[in-house]
Amino acid sequence: MTRLETRVGRLRLKNPVIAAAGEHMIDAAGIRSAILAGAGAVVGKSTNESEAAKDQLTRAEYVALDPDWRPVTWGADAPRATVLTRSGLTPLPFDAWLAQCVEMDAFAGLHDCLYVPSLILAAPGPAVEMARAVQAAGLRVLEFNIGTPYASQAATGAVSTELSPDRVGDLTRMMVQAVDIPVWVKITGQSERVPDLAAAAFAAGAESVVMAGRALGMLPDLDTMAPMLGTSCGIGGWWNLPLTCHWLATTRAALGPGPSLIGINGATNGEDVARMLLAGASAVGLSSEVMLRGWPVLTEAVAELDRYCTAKNLTAADLVGRAGDARKRFADMPKLDDHWRNFIPAPSDAALTETTT
Repeated sequence: MTRLETRVGRLRLKNPVIAAAGEHMIDAAGIRSAILAGAGAVVGKSTNESEAAKDQLTRAEYVALDPDWRPVTWGADAPRATVLTRSGLTPLPFDAWLAQCVEMDAFAGLHDCLYVPSLILAAPGPAVEMARAVQAAGLRVLEFNIGTPYASQAATGAVSTELSPDRVGDLTRMMVQAVDIPVWVKITGQSERVPDLAAAAFAAGAESVVMAGRALGMLPDLDTMAPMLGTSCGIGGWWNLPLTCHWLATTRAALGPGPSLIGINGATNGEDVARMLLAGASAVGLSSEVMLRGWPVLTEAVAELDRYCTAKNLTAADLVGRAGDARKRFADMPKLDDHWRNFIPAPSDAALTETTT
């Protein structure tokens, strides 16, 4: 076993860095670039049967925002950024998409990388048919995305944001019963019940749960006084890392160390990958940062994680859940009496001299 090797259910990854789905993972050249950059797994851009979902890509728009919410030039030189997007699915017809998946899986295999085709739910029947076709084509795993942030903003029936544990369980069971290959279920973070959604997916047979997809947000533009990009959009960035780590840790606490979790939303480098592993993930997806800055993000993340593990004399597998398992409740923390006073501003001079009549 190498230092960075990890397992997601029954599948081995050479390292826990996953090139997650995005527009940069639509074309074969982009997918090959992610594989050659050294990712342990690569997820191609999702598809489904909905023409409206494909049409959504033709209306897609993207902006990188600095910490003051001002747009910055897209590219590797952008400062630390939040990415706001109107996204869409792959434009490829299903047969062409599936053929590309088979080709990319073969290429990934040459580089000890796992290629992951992704289906996003529109309607259950077609999703099952597509999943069976994925398995029949010889692909090794399937991501089933039922947690897109866009369902309320997209055309009716184009994509799904499932918020009910019962519904997540039913959909997962449907897919697991349709195929024998491992099913990774991607869930939303737009819920206070993320651990319940994950528990329902695992109870229904999911081999891993990807948590948690980007949120839906709206940002007013101070110049135009209109919504930036015209509407509510998917939003993600480095600031989401603590939220994802919280969901990873609370889900691990609820379900135990057995189920394989994949962290996504907030990781931008190898140290962030380590943080999500410590919270409870077995692997970690990076998407927006790669789309913004390019393929070296993946190479550097693997190298940075390797340096961290070397310095700690630990493997990536050794990291999984260490911080999550050490997490305490507020009530279990030591009393610090008036320590809180060190963190409030001093009273103003006027407040000190003002008297109450």
